[in-house]
Amino acid sequence: MNNQVYLMKHIRNFSPGSTLFHRLICGSLLGLLVFSFASAQTTKIRGNISDAESGEPLPFVNISFVGKPIGTISDFNGAYYIETQNPSDSITISYLGYIPQTYPVKKGIFQTIDANLERGHIEIEEVIVHRGENPAHPILRNVLLNKQRNNPRNLDSYSFETYNKIQVDINNVDEQFKNQAILKPFRFAFQYMDTSAITGKPYLPVMLSEAISDYYYQKSPFEEKEIIKASKVSGIDNESLSQVTGNIFQDLNIYDNYLKVIDQGFVSPISDHALIYYKYYLVDSAYINDRWCYELSFQPRRKQEPTFTGNFWIHDTTFAVVKIQLRLADDVNVNFIHDIAGEEEYQMINDSLWFLKQQKLFVDFNLRDQATGFFGRKLTTYGKIRINEPFPPEAIAIRDKVWVPQSALRENENFWEKNRPVSLTGKERNIYSMVDSVQSVPEYIRLEKLIEMFVTGYWVQGLVELGPYYTFYSYNEIEGKRFKFGARTSNQFSTNLMIEGHIAYGIRDERMKYGGGFLYLFNKNPRVGVAMHYKHDIEQIGESPKAFLNDNFFASYLRRNPNYKLTLVDDFTAYYEKEWIQGFSNTVTVNHKRIFATRYIPFMLPEDTGYLFLPKIINTELSLNTRYAKGERYIMGEFLRTSIGTNNPVINLDVALGLKNVLNSKYNYVKVKFSISQKVPLHPLGYFRYNLEMGKIFGTLPYPLLHLHEGNETYLFDRYSFNMMNYYEFASDQYLTLFVEHHFQGLLFNKLPLFRRLKWREVVSARGVIGSLDPKHEILMPFPEGLNGLGGPYLETSLGIENILKFFRIDAMWRHTHRDNPDIQTFGIRGRFQFIF
Repeated sequence: MNNQVYLMKHIRNFSPGSTLFHRLICGSLLGLLVFSFASAQTTKIRGNISDAESGEPLPFVNISFVGKPIGTISDFNGAYYIETQNPSDSITISYLGYIPQTYPVKKGIFQTIDANLERGHIEIEEVIVHRGENPAHPILRNVLLNKQRNNPRNLDSYSFETYNKIQVDINNVDEQFKNQAILKPFRFAFQYMDTSAITGKPYLPVMLSEAISDYYYQKSPFEEKEIIKASKVSGIDNESLSQVTGNIFQDLNIYDNYLKVIDQGFVSPISDHALIYYKYYLVDSAYINDRWCYELSFQPRRKQEPTFTGNFWIHDTTFAVVKIQLRLADDVNVNFIHDIAGEEEYQMINDSLWFLKQQKLFVDFNLRDQATGFFGRKLTTYGKIRINEPFPPEAIAIRDKVWVPQSALRENENFWEKNRPVSLTGKERNIYSMVDSVQSVPEYIRLEKLIEMFVTGYWVQGLVELGPYYTFYSYNEIEGKRFKFGARTSNQFSTNLMIEGHIAYGIRDERMKYGGGFLYLFNKNPRVGVAMHYKHDIEQIGESPKAFLNDNFFASYLRRNPNYKLTLVDDFTAYYEKEWIQGFSNTVTVNHKRIFATRYIPFMLPEDTGYLFLPKIINTELSLNTRYAKGERYIMGEFLRTSIGTNNPVINLDVALGLKNVLNSKYNYVKVKFSISQKVPLHPLGYFRYNLEMGKIFGTLPYPLLHLHEGNETYLFDRYSFNMMNYYEFASDQYLTLFVEHHFQGLLFNKLPLFRRLKWREVVSARGVIGSLDPKHEILMPFPEGLNGLGGPYLETSLGIENILKFFRIDAMWRHTHRDNPDIQTFGIRGRFQFIF
């Protein structure tokens, strides 16, 4: 299942703070009400097969439609499922040593067919079994020896036309769910429920997308391009969302050692280290399309490791995979995913090369057992395959990795009927036809607004959105009780211009604060826009850019120190952003700032007779940011967008110039900052994150304009801060910072019985910085008490447990240097809420 679960029509901003689960809820619930009236056209059968005498489950039993080349085998627990749009009237269940049984099939519906097989009487000659090697192992070794030759990714180049169909369903729809008052206007839909052959759960289809595209691949130098020729998503017309319905973001290659599904790396059954993780059994051999093939079944050696159960067919000459069916193993340490099932079928292109013909993927999401959840299912077909041909001019000409021409969103049904390789069922067709009428129902509109407020923090009222709700009330030592009211324009006002503003008032300081600005986008992909913003409000200088908001209600009561280091600022910022290609952009920013002194953060100028109090610092700055993230992709609302990641490093270079005498600015300087960060999969050892940053300041500045190292005075864990460092504790004019963090994904705990049940996961991290500070800065303006240069490396480390109750992470943190500084903690516990798979 891929990021299609994000899709939402009216939610204009994909908030960077919102989680995958929130978006999944929003996309699926908004789609719930688009279910159709047509009956299913797919025959679905599931069941269990056992020995009639002992009751023991029978693995590897053959189940097939009579007279059809459609079949499957039972798994190690005797369970099976099979579904097709081309069934016969009956199925046969057969197993060596047992009497075959035939059962009638009702076409076009879901049914359960269990079988208790009786043992037969077979006379055979004496068989002598000698101790020796598992007969499946020589076949597997040949598969591994021929992996590089059979892996299409090792071809010099290839291209194909691909069709992708993605569907989202709500599952476990019971009577209690149906009878909810909010669903009363849509209760008619429940009479058209269906049942999954894979899980046996009832479900309602709620969302459907399709895409047809041309895909081009080149090995050296590496290049891949995709031109989406047609795309449609139920109820949505959005170019960036259409990108994720293409092939690139859904590619699963069985020849890779690890298969990435929902941000997790699962061990492939033909991994180079497969025998460490799996047991194999030679089950059968037969002709498939006139080619002799072996069937092997596999199961995990140990519990809770990221593995599958299933079976695959191997060609006896090329030792390529011909067919494979796999399913998530029991007790795998993965959150919210109760099942994954996949099927792949390959086609022979020439005498030695097998290439994908069709791929199916099914994922079952649930927060907890028996709760209402979601199915995500994907079908991909591959046609017009061309091997070792150069890129055509139209592919070379596109700058982006994935290109969606506007015409792709406007293809009519005649185009789809002619080019769709797999016909839609009646239900699927009506998902498209019903969505617009359902969206006009008042109850639907209210539900949509409620979900949107939960995800984005804003309540939509016509031309205006009110929020965010979590900043309406907060508390700090400067303002006391703080009340804030914010608003911004909605999509109904404009889809290119967003105007926002806020007012706030502190009971203790009796001051009104305010701010406002706008964002105008000339183009959205690639992104080109301009923005201006002004605020007269308090802020925490020396806080990481991604820290919890100070005026967030929850942050107010999770502090380890009184929050009195806030500073009143007048801040005007204007910027122009130009994205040259997706993932590579420049931003030019002008900032004018007045920082007001407080009794806690005083500004003093030395004089011959003592010190002169300076009420404010005035500074004007011009900066240029260059950002490069190769292969990065986004899901976009109308104004904000959320990255869906890249496997490559994310690089930022910032150069800032102080403009002395511009708008009364007093300082002339140059600041240079470079950073690189990346998430690196290290399967099976988990994954590793790093962030390296270095900077240097040329010029003489007062301490608020130096680099104040990012502290954290809350009990909330912040990946981008020094969690054991106070605000205004250290400053530098040149520095090198390194953050590293490794997530073991339960590598150790999965092997310990108690922790295995808890499904906790281990994580370790370290954060360090070296830097220096020229004394000239303190001569210009004395530092407040507690602020100093580093004078030596700073280091803190942590040992953590994540996945506590699936949502929480707790870290034990140690500060190893500068332990004699006043008012600091050398050991602490930090926690955070997180949504991880």
